[in-house]
Amino acid sequence: MAAVDTTLPSRRRQKATVGLPGQNDVHPHGLRWWRELGWRHVVTWGALAFAFIPILYVVSSSLNPTGSLTGSNHLFSAVSFDNYVDLLTDPVHPYARWFWNTLMIATVTALGTVMIGAAAAYAFSRFRFRGRRGGLLSLLLVQMFPQMLAYVAIFLLLVTLKDVFPAIGLGTRLGLILVYLGGALGVNTYLMYGFFNTVPRELDEAAKIDGASHAQIFFTIILRLVAPILAVVGLLSFVGVFSDFLIASVVLVDPNSQTLPVGLYQFVSQRFSEYWGVFAAGAVLAAIPVVLLFQFLQRYIVSGLTAGSVKG
Repeated sequence: MAAVDTTLPSRRRQKATVGLPGQNDVHPHGLRWWRELGWRHVVTWGALAFAFIPILYVVSSSLNPTGSLTGSNHLFSAVSFDNYVDLLTDPVHPYARWFWNTLMIATVTALGTVMIGAAAAYAFSRFRFRGRRGGLLSLLLVQMFPQMLAYVAIFLLLVTLKDVFPAIGLGTRLGLILVYLGGALGVNTYLMYGFFNTVPRELDEAAKIDGASHAQIFFTIILRLVAPILAVVGLLSFVGVFSDFLIASVVLVDPNSQTLPVGLYQFVSQRFSEYWGVFAAGAVLAAIPVVLLFQFLQRYIVSGLTAGSVKG
């Protein structure tokens, strides 16, 4: 009878253990772990600290009854909601009115920006006409000039329009919305154009065979397929308008029609009456709509940015 090799199972066990993490390393959490994973943990925690410490400082300042920045050096040393009460009950500074103005202006501007940019991107993506490439480059190049170059022109234009069309003149919210919508094209259109090119043209051709017009194709088919990029552009537009100070301060002169950034600046603009605690409370409340909108549109953001970066 032939002899049985009893060393085969042990050899198989040795072969199976080769290459398993931590089996052949003397120090599994040593240099190899640091090179592959450890430095990433350090960078992640450093980035989180860099992002959250200022937020904690602002929240602590809003809850500090002293109302000064120096009194908030120790986080949450005193907790009180007096700043929030003073913010919402001050008759001289109508915070609730500013909040509503900002929400309305930012929402209308975001919706208008999405529709104007989507219509322009659809035209550049689906139609072939003279000046198409030059128009795309022009929209991109115009955005290279800073907006502050147009502040004087915007002010003079709105002053003139106030004599002819008072509803869209200087100091009106509708006039500010039209100023924002004037810059709706540009980078947004270029970003949407790249996303529209990822939608197969065969869908358009099939819809045309069924008798659909370009408007029907655009509103019933294309807009549903490009929802991620619409969400990204809408979010960027909303956040940009919600936090804008320079253009809003030039256009809105009436305290009842001002936005949050312009109104909150009044709490810290005077030298001998600076209410930093109330200002911090207003900043905390103003961040809530942006955070909620970001959470609601979060699932669209990654796909919208990555797909829109590909130019067809």
